[in-house]
Amino acid sequence: MYDMIIIGAGPAGLSAAIYGIRAGKSVLVLEGKTYGGQIINTPEVENYPGIKKMSGFEFAKGLYEQAKDLGAQIKMEKVVSVEKSGNREISDMEAAQSDGNEEGSGNDAPVFVVNTSKNSYECGALIFATGAKNRLLGLAGEQELTGAGISYCATCDGMFYRDKVVAVNGGGSTALEDALFLSNYCKEVYLIHRRDAFRGEQKLVDALEKRENVRFVLNSVVTGLMGEGKLESISIKNKDGEEKTLKVDGLFIAIGQEPETAVAKEMVAMDEKGYIQAGEDCRTTVPGVFVAGDCRTKTVRQLTTAAADGAVAALMAVEYLG
Repeated sequence: MYDMIIIGAGPAGLSAAIYGIRAGKSVLVLEGKTYGGQIINTPEVENYPGIKKMSGFEFAKGLYEQAKDLGAQIKMEKVVSVEKSGNREISDMEAAQSDGNEEGSGNDAPVFVVNTSKNSYECGALIFATGAKNRLLGLAGEQELTGAGISYCATCDGMFYRDKVVAVNGGGSTALEDALFLSNYCKEVYLIHRRDAFRGEQKLVDALEKRENVRFVLNSVVTGLMGEGKLESISIKNKDGEEKTLKVDGLFIAIGQEPETAVAKEMVAMDEKGYIQAGEDCRTTVPGVFVAGDCRTKTVRQLTTAAADGAVAALMAVEYLG
């Protein structure tokens, strides 16, 4: 039995592992894909404090090796379900911290069972760090051109398109903020939205209307991606069925994210979008269960906030374990 099991080996999960191990706890990290999360798709990380420039892959590799060298066990196994089973003995301090919840009443606390496609593991504290995935357009060539003209993070990759022509696809505040950010560096910015009005904050729309290098393309959707080895142009279609081609160096897709929290839905409370409910202390609605990173209800989802969540979740889990 492990003190702590962390589901997800992205920046949040690996940061949690580092803090858990340093606190003297036994830690198991389970990951169904590859370590690093979304950051491995970022060509260069330039906005992480203390690191002037580094590829996303290098950053992820460094985190992985640090956690591994400290003693965390990291297994590439997909988690298929989680459950509570039985109880473990706890100290009086832990009982007091449980605030009278059924799971922590008396001198016992639940054991959490994590089932993967290969094995089952038990722990005293559980951390969900499953992250979120960008909602894709679903067009041919999208994945192949990601990192070669297609991006899902303007603040991460915008500087690579200085004095170039780019497009932003989306109509919410994130898309508006991306377009505003890019307009500071790019020669021209097309803002493509499928409706005739934006869903984002009006003050952002007002600010964009004042930018001479921003072009609104409303009632339109992106229908095709063209380019050999890198993005060269996109095709768009308006509500009347008319199609045209825009020559762009980059396309920033901001049509939302989808939290990867299906495995947690029977365990903890979530909001209407599927994000696990928790405050800045990363405590979920279930004592002993914590959440870190992009799958948590929060306003800012960046590399720095993912790492911060990992640290907080691990320390809260250590406190819970006593």
